[in-house]
Amino acid sequence: MTAAPKKPRVGDRQDKGSDVQAMFADIAPRYDLLNRVLSLGVDRGWRREAAREALAFAPARVLDVATGTADFALELKTRAPQAEVVGSDFVPQMLEIGRTKVAARHLDILLEEGDALNLPYPDGSFDSVTCAFGFRNFADYALGLSEFWRVLAPGGRVVILEFPPPRAGLFGSLFRFYFQHVLPRIGGLISGNAGAYTYLPESVLAFPPPERLADLMRATGFRTRHRLLTFGIAALHVGDKL
Repeated sequence: MTAAPKKPRVGDRQDKGSDVQAMFADIAPRYDLLNRVLSLGVDRGWRREAAREALAFAPARVLDVATGTADFALELKTRAPQAEVVGSDFVPQMLEIGRTKVAARHLDILLEEGDALNLPYPDGSFDSVTCAFGFRNFADYALGLSEFWRVLAPGGRVVILEFPPPRAGLFGSLFRFYFQHVLPRIGGLISGNAGAYTYLPESVLAFPPPERLADLMRATGFRTRHRLLTFGIAALHVGDKL
């Protein structure tokens, strides 16, 4: 039996790219099932909200970074069939599953391999850039934001959907318990990779709170706003390039 990949480090400014890549390659076949089970399907509503923001100004070209198995790229294309949607990810195994899903839906979405910290696209080539639940896996948050800014055209919009650290209070405490004790067990049983689902809560706890991510976006140049979803389980950040 092949050993599970090494669990990546968490947080910003970490040398974790190759470990993240290997981890997601390992869990790719069960990734979609786990998302549905572990979020009780609530993630679909979050993606709808994020897509509405990303498509608010009828972008002609949209880039979904860290697209994974293309769930969010499919949401975007379904809602905006006239837009050109490109999904980029550095895990080929995830992209292959995404291509199968795209073909089954008979949609025209280009899914290609690319590093979020060195996107293979010219400056100003997209009207909207999105990233759903992948940003916290970046090895360098500021560099990722600068790449989003670079490939966005003037007047473009970035939308980031992420799990912030649980807030203080009863609901936050309950969610933290679920995240740290229940989720890793379920995820490990279904995926066969317990490390991946201990990495998930650890990466969320190490991620900047929404106010700090908003500061990073403003420092990059974005005019930004954010709001919490489902009692703060998810956070939706919108940044406009003026």
